[in-house]
Amino acid sequence: MTRLLFGLVLFGGGTGLIIQSELGNPPWDVLHEGLSNLFDGAWSTVGTWSIIVAFVVLLGWIPLRERLGIGTVLNAIIIGLMMNVVSLYVEKGSGLIERSALMVGGTLLVGVGSGFYIGARLGPGPRDGLMTGIARRGPAIWKTRTVIEALALLVGWMLGGTFGVGTVFFVMTIGPLVHFFLRWLTVPEA
Repeated sequence: MTRLLFGLVLFGGGTGLIIQSELGNPPWDVLHEGLSNLFDGAWSTVGTWSIIVAFVVLLGWIPLRERLGIGTVLNAIIIGLMMNVVSLYVEKGSGLIERSALMVGGTLLVGVGSGFYIGARLGPGPRDGLMTGIARRGPAIWKTRTVIEALALLVGWMLGGTFGVGTVFFVMTIGPLVHFFLRWLTVPEA
């Protein structure tokens, strides 16, 4: 449980740093920011929309007969809360070097956090369970992930979410980072 919570805090904090870089959000967060822009209000933050979207995605698990764990529910809540905390206490980057540091550091934290929370084996994140549930019905997992992420990105961009070099950097590096950290941070099976 400690590994799960630590991983989710790192993941949400890292995502918050990427958003504060204003160089481009991870694909799902382009969508969350787009929804935040659409429903402007004091409660309408990127982190809050991350939580709302996570629970909507969980509804998609019902026909897929996915099983959630404590990690699934905590993922849906903690990541969005940490994104909100970072947006309150970390200023947006001002120069290109500072913004790049936020983007690179945030991506690294998401990679490490993924290793901890996935490696804890206490339930997949809502978006991960959607991907694996669809993939079990035929399409390859990489194709499923690509289509889901591309749709989230496209809809978010159309709603005014931030797409940029940070988005591309995240997409190109997060897979290798998670792969690397999972090797070192996964709890061995009993």
